Order: sequence, then C-alpha cells, then structure tokens
Amino acid sequence: MRFHYDKKKDALYMRFSEKPYRESDEVDKGVIFDYDQGGNVIGIEILDASKKIAPSFRSRLSRRSLVSPARVTARK
Repeated sequence: MRFHYDKKKDALYMRFSEKPYRESDEVDKGVIFDYDQGGNVIGIEILDASKKIAPSFRSRLSRRSLVSPARVTARK
C-alpha cells in the first residue's frame, strides 16, 4: 500500500494494488474509489482530506511518516 498527500490540493490518495485502473466512482462527496478490470477497489482518493480525516492521522501525514517516497501512479 502506498500513500500520497498533496498539500496544495489537500488530497490524500491511497493505492492498494498496482493492477491497471479501469474506472472511478465518487462514493461520497470528495471520496473517489478507483477500480480495476474486475471491479476491485485499487485506490481511494479523499479530497479536502484535512477536513475528513482524524487530526492524529493528519499530524502523521504532515510529518510525512506515512507518505511513501514512491510516486503514486496518476489516475486517468
């Protein structure tokens, strides 16, 4: 699993699988699931993340303790 937090966009992306992306679905306002060919969730994007995630998790993100140095593949 990889994490990427974009401070400028306040967006958190969590990637669970390296399978190719097929489609996305906004399951809640600002919460987008990415699916592979088989319909499995391979990633989740959270927009306005600082307003939606717990303060303790945000603190860890700001210290970059959870953010992987590897670049997450951009969604289509």
